[in-house]
Amino acid sequence: MIQVGIFTGYFPYTLKEQAQKIRALGFNTVQLDLAFKDIDFSTPDSITKEKAKTVRETFRDHDLPICCISGYTNITHPNPAERKKRLDYLKAIIRNARNFGTPYVISETGTFNTESDWVAHPKNKTEEGFQECKAVIKELSQLAYDHGAQFLLETYVNNVVGSVEETVRLFAEVDHPGLGLLMDPTNYFESHNIDRMDGILKQIFDTLADKIRISHAKDVKRSGSDKSEKHADIDAAESHTFRGVGEIELPAPGLGSLNYDYYLKRLSEKHPNIPIIIEHLDESDVPRAKKFIDGKLRAQGL
Repeated sequence: MIQVGIFTGYFPYTLKEQAQKIRALGFNTVQLDLAFKDIDFSTPDSITKEKAKTVRETFRDHDLPICCISGYTNITHPNPAERKKRLDYLKAIIRNARNFGTPYVISETGTFNTESDWVAHPKNKTEEGFQECKAVIKELSQLAYDHGAQFLLETYVNNVVGSVEETVRLFAEVDHPGLGLLMDPTNYFESHNIDRMDGILKQIFDTLADKIRISHAKDVKRSGSDKSEKHADIDAAESHTFRGVGEIELPAPGLGSLNYDYYLKRLSEKHPNIPIIIEHLDESDVPRAKKFIDGKLRAQGL
């Protein structure tokens, strides 16, 4: 059966309080965000084996095994110093992934836009941009492999790797055991293809199903008149406040138009026990979102 989890970052508390609140809501796995009110993980040097063990054991004590870790950052930031700073932090997470209890560390591929990690830039869709991004992913994949881990790429339309075709190409050219895929189908949709949803979902799973390691649950819809970059007013990292930009909005699961029945059916064909991690919501909406996902899983016999 597919396991339902949630990002820890939607619960802005101490480590133990996080684990208690998430378990009380009925979850049995989490995607770990290194954000706690009582433990500092703000620099590469602050990520230590001892702290990782404390986090790992606390979640295990609450029957919440950590299935993956958030490493979200702009890995292709155009400023060399800023890129190095971001990559140094991501690499520290990767080196310690197994100490946290999981091999999987996730990030999107970034953008050459300096103003936002989620806004497009012309260089993103150039051969130069792709090759620059690919070189970073090769390095991260090898580092992960060297530490018994795996770097999971998360496709997002406005980033360098933002389409099914670009994702397939990346995996063909970086054919490495240290690289896997985080499956979030909502991230592949733009105004030109959202009305062909089932066809795009079929293409995703026909070409990438064997690369998937972890899945996400949010939703997607047209944004209407508001084309601005949208963020929720919650106490969380920017990666968790983001709700879409331009033509597309990315709300919580059950609040958009994603064909969840088809998504879950295809996901389960090769990954019947995969964790699916709920996101893009605030703490008060978690029970509703979990009920929605649980209902969709039951309807599919999953």
